Amino acid sequence: MDLLTDIFYYLVPFIVLLGVLVFVHELGHFLVAKTAGVKVEEFSLGFGRELWGFNDKSGTRWKVCAIPLGGYVRMLGDADAASATESEEVKKLSEEELKRTFTAQAPSKKLAITLAGPVANYLFAILIFTGIFFFLGRLTFPPVIGEVLDGGAAQAAGLQKNDRVLEINGKKIDTFADLQREVDLSVDKKADLVVQRGEQVLNIPVVLKELEVPTSEYDSENAPKQQKLLLGVRSVNAVELDKKDLSLGEALKEAGAETWDITTATLRGVGQMLTGKRASDDVGGVIRIAEMTGDISKERGFVDFLVFMALLSINLGLINLFPIPVLDGGQAVICLIEMVSRRELGEKVKEYMFRFGFGVIMALVVFATWNDLVHLFKRIFV
Repeated sequence: MDLLTDIFYYLVPFIVLLGVLVFVHELGHFLVAKTAGVKVEEFSLGFGRELWGFNDKSGTRWKVCAIPLGGYVRMLGDADAASATESEEVKKLSEEELKRTFTAQAPSKKLAITLAGPVANYLFAILIFTGIFFFLGRLTFPPVIGEVLDGGAAQAAGLQKNDRVLEINGKKIDTFADLQREVDLSVDKKADLVVQRGEQVLNIPVVLKELEVPTSEYDSENAPKQQKLLLGVRSVNAVELDKKDLSLGEALKEAGAETWDITTATLRGVGQMLTGKRASDDVGGVIRIAEMTGDISKERGFVDFLVFMALLSINLGLINLFPIPVLDGGQAVICLIEMVSRRELGEKVKEYMFRFGFGVIMALVVFATWNDLVHLFKRIFV
């Protein structure tokens, strides 16, 4: 029974989540390609053997395949799902048919088709956030302790994971940002906390510790240092709703700001990993995503699931914009080179570029999978 329950909570939501995000991404490519006059031969969710499919009136084969770890849109004349090279069938096409191939399009049209997938993921995330903000309210991070840091003031005072801070020094605490602000304003290194732990409400005095921290999170290594009072906790990885009425315009503006903040935070994290300021074991793959999806499905509500879907949609769009051949960003770079040089890159050059890109992606997949397996092992056995 436990196995069946885990399959329901982990595998099914993961497949649904990934299927929706891949569908949105590929639908972006599909719609812009059709608008540009390019014939789309296949729209596939997944890879490998076809499980189910049908042909629409325009001749596009819509199908679901056995390996649900991605998808693709294959256009007329493509030799592969990435539209990297032409197939041999191009030589057999009529002049009219050639005009409907991807490679025959002007670089500006190819660029639009290429970028449409990541843009669709971003628009989908904004749509989710707009709906949540408009119908339910703003997202806030609750003042719930997600982790008590070793050697910190919170550990010494006996604070525990999942404790909810209700008050600090007589001030009501509604969000984790409120908690941080009141700790900063505490005097004499003392903070009197009112904490909810399960059904209990506890009064816990804490002697704060003053530590040296960088003045900027953006360049923590080179930024000047300052002394700061710290509680020694991290927030829980969850959201709550601040039920304030927003107009549709306000909700859309908030959604755009939230999407931008997530994008910049992700880029900062990637930059920190590349420069060695952040541990590379934060890099995760499909196993980690499946684990997080299952945890959210099992322990939280539908709103948390939607927020996680929006977060992954942003990350999928952003990662695909990286200038690595095989990804949309690499294809976009090729389009820009062709627009500037006013001539198409040779097939051999593109082939070598995509081989290199494929190698980079496979190395990242292996690395992320290794991290996922180590993380899963520690979760189960440590």
